[in-house]
Amino acid sequence: MSLLGRMFGGKKKEVGEDPQTAIQKLRETEEMLNKKSEFLEKKIGEELQTAKKHGTKNKRAALQALKRKKRYEKNLAQIDGTLSTIELQREALENASTNTEVLKAMHTASQSLKRAHQDLDVDKIADLMDDIQEQQDVANEISEAISNPVGFGADIDEDELLNELDELEQEELDRNLISLPSGVSDDVGLPSVPADSLPSGPTKAKAVEEDDDDMAELAQWAS
Repeated sequence: MSLLGRMFGGKKKEVGEDPQTAIQKLRETEEMLNKKSEFLEKKIGEELQTAKKHGTKNKRAALQALKRKKRYEKNLAQIDGTLSTIELQREALENASTNTEVLKAMHTASQSLKRAHQDLDVDKIADLMDDIQEQQDVANEISEAISNPVGFGADIDEDELLNELDELEQEELDRNLISLPSGVSDDVGLPSVPADSLPSGPTKAKAVEEDDDDMAELAQWAS
């Protein structure tokens, strides 16, 4: 059985596990491989230092150190490739799991919406809205009827009352204009006629005589 087969349980596990469990196993595998990769990098560094230490003094020991370093580097390259494959698989599985959850949520929402609408009928809704509008109109008519005055004066035309008031005002104005002269004569008294008779003026003959005397006096003064 291959390494990957042993890691994922072989054929017995092929029937499938839920995506979250598979993702968790992939993450655990990545963590294990990363730790092994760190260990190999450390060993490569140690073998390199060993080869440098022996150098030309002990070529056999230096060559053995370099051979081990090559094996570690090969294993490290394999692990890096495996990590890349596992990362791609995990990301694809995570995306698939996300899409699956989204589709489940959308399906659940669709079913819920269908159940919510199963008792609803477009024609019934239209009839209901018509009933609501009709009741609203009735309520408006009732409110208008309540707000209108009832009893005495409800049938009186307000425009007719205004016209009658204008006529009364015009009659009052005319009456004041007619009574104005008598009021002035009563308030401001005119001079009364004197009771005694005026003295009679001079007679015409006497006036002519006075004029002749004046002329004679004037002629005498001028000579």
